[in-house]
Amino acid sequence: MALELLAQWLRCPNCFEPLSPTADLTIGCATGHRFDVNKRGYVTLVTTRNATSGDTLAMLNDRAALLGSGAYAPIVDALIGLLPEMEAPRVLDAGCGTGYYLARILEKRARSQGLALDRSPAAVRMATRAGSSIHGLVADTWEPLPIRDGVCDVILNVFAPRNASEFSRVLTDSGTMLVVVPRPEHLRELRVATDMLSIPAGKPAHVAEQLAGYFTQSGHASVTFTLPLVAGQAELLREMGPSAHHEKHEDASPPRAVSVAVDVLRFTRL
Repeated sequence: MALELLAQWLRCPNCFEPLSPTADLTIGCATGHRFDVNKRGYVTLVTTRNATSGDTLAMLNDRAALLGSGAYAPIVDALIGLLPEMEAPRVLDAGCGTGYYLARILEKRARSQGLALDRSPAAVRMATRAGSSIHGLVADTWEPLPIRDGVCDVILNVFAPRNASEFSRVLTDSGTMLVVVPRPEHLRELRVATDMLSIPAGKPAHVAEQLAGYFTQSGHASVTFTLPLVAGQAELLREMGPSAHHEKHEDASPPRAVSVAVDVLRFTRL
C-alpha cells in the first residue's frame, strides 16, 4: 500500500509517463524505466545531468534541534491560519528540510498525505520520519518535477527555492500555495554579531513578482516576535541555514535574543 500511495504522486523523470508499483517492488512507467524505492519510503528521481547536494546532515540536525524546541511555532500557526479547510488534502513540501512544517500541517488535517521533496537525500530521509503519512522524493526543484499534473492540493515552500511554472502544473485548479520568506530584520542581532548572510530588502514583493503569470496572492500574515536564546541556540541558527556553507570567522559575543520576522504569503493559481 505504501508503494502504491507513493507512486500516485509521481511521473517518470525521463519520459513523464505516470509511475506505478511493479512486481519487483520498484516503481516504473509503461516505457520501461524503473526506480528503486528506499526502505524508508522515499525514491530518488534525479536525472543524470543533475548534481544532488543541498543541506548537509549537520545542518539538518541543527535545524531539527532548533525547530524541536518550538522556537518557530508562531510560523506554523500562521501557516495553519492561512490554510483553507480541505478534506484529506495532498500536501507537497517543496524544499522540505527536516519535514517539521509538513508534519505540523498534516496533524491539523484528517486523512491528509504529504510528499517531502528536497534535493538533499539526508533531508528527505529525515522528513519521512517526521510523520507516518509522509512520503519522500529526492529531486531538483529547478528541473521539471517528477510529479503528476494537478495532484497537489497544497504546496508548502518555507525558506526554499520556487519554480513557478512547475508548481502551477502540479497544483490542483483550486489549490493553495503557502510561501514563507524572511524579512530584512529577521535574525538581525545575530547577523550583526556574526558573518551570517544578509537578507535583501523587498523579498516578499520579489516573490510575488517571480510567481506572477502563474499565481495571484490571496492572503498574507506577518510573523514578528523576539526569541530569547538559550545556550547554543545562536550557533544552531547560524549553522542550520545557508551561512553554514560559508567559511566561519571569529564572532563577537552572541546576542541573548533575536528578532524573528517573516512573511507568510498565500497564493492561488491564475
